[in-house]
Amino acid sequence: MSNHQITFIGWILFVISALGFCIASIGSFWAMFGSVFFLIACLVFMIPFFRNDP
Repeated sequence: MSNHQITFIGWILFVISALGFCIASIGSFWAMFGSVFFLIACLVFMIPFFRNDP
């Protein structure tokens, strides 16, 4: 397994945990606020995996 694949799997796990935090924080504004930004940050860090750079 290459380093690229391991890194991608790591980010997928971070996204899954962020979704879990979002679900767990339903009803708490500040916890949901932080969870959503954590999820967005994880998705932003995954952008290079989906770009076709020359």
